[in-house]
Amino acid sequence: MNEERITQFTEEVAELKLRGAKGDNERWLLLIGSIMLVVGVALGVVGGVMASGTTNTADQVAAIATGSLVGLVLVIAGTALFLRYSAGRFIRFWMVRFVHEQRSETDRLIAAIEKSQK
Repeated sequence: MNEERITQFTEEVAELKLRGAKGDNERWLLLIGSIMLVVGVALGVVGGVMASGTTNTADQVAAIATGSLVGLVLVIAGTALFLRYSAGRFIRFWMVRFVHEQRSETDRLIAAIEKSQK
């Protein structure tokens, strides 16, 4: 019974004539977010080391501004991208699994009803 439903579902999807969804953009944005996160942390560390390596206040402020603040912005943006796209992948996986389990449960329920009516 389950193969019939899979075949029916495949035929219905084919009738919709939709383009296949490609995860390339999502994969790239997830990778970019991860890279931004790592680069941001590295810039923060470099900015902190540069600021602590000098006694001149102007050099310290410049090092903090160029290293630590830019690093902080990259960390925040990278974290946002990473969380958004990794959560999106997880939610899609969960929804597909949920739909499959619901269909299986429906098939078992229908089989039990048909068995009890005989």
